Amino acid sequence: MNVEYLTEKEKRLVETILSGDKNAFRQIISDYQKLVSHIVNKMISNSSVHEDLCQEVFIKVYKNLSGFGSNSKLSTWIGKISYNHCLNYIEKKKMPAWSDLGDGTLSIDSVSGDFKTPLELTELSDISERLREQINNLPGKFRLILTMYHLDELKYGEIAKIMKLPEGTVKSYLFRARKLLKENLLTRYNREDLCA
Repeated sequence: MNVEYLTEKEKRLVETILSGDKNAFRQIISDYQKLVSHIVNKMISNSSVHEDLCQEVFIKVYKNLSGFGSNSKLSTWIGKISYNHCLNYIEKKKMPAWSDLGDGTLSIDSVSGDFKTPLELTELSDISERLREQINNLPGKFRLILTMYHLDELKYGEIAKIMKLPEGTVKSYLFRARKLLKENLLTRYNREDLCA
């Protein structure tokens, strides 16, 4: 297994799981459930199957962990499994890709650890809801790339591997997504409303 991209913690965790400690896999679920959930929620419009799809992704991760040896980070590998599983589901069900439903995870109110008054929390919640609404109005690939880059903090190369796109295309999509998001926000809301 090529582990040059893994942190020491990830190396130990993978080795522990492969040595037979099934309980250690809970840590992988805990570490990557947000990434898997973001991908599933942004790609699949039927929210009633999101939980099942996420579980199926982690089952695939567990079953294929012994074969993990690609030249990528664990997050990239798990993201790719999630992405491909969703594509297979879409193809199998012959359904449109890219969910237009919000998953409630896009939020800016946890950016600062500072204490907020109830009024400040309400204003942040309102801005967060506006942002979430406008992100969900973006084209599907833009939504997914924006989410993986900003919320999951994946690098361009990782996103490119997950989505099987050239890195330059990922950068271009991210630039266009940000520009479109900014235009949509400024068109829909007053600048003062967004900076309150």
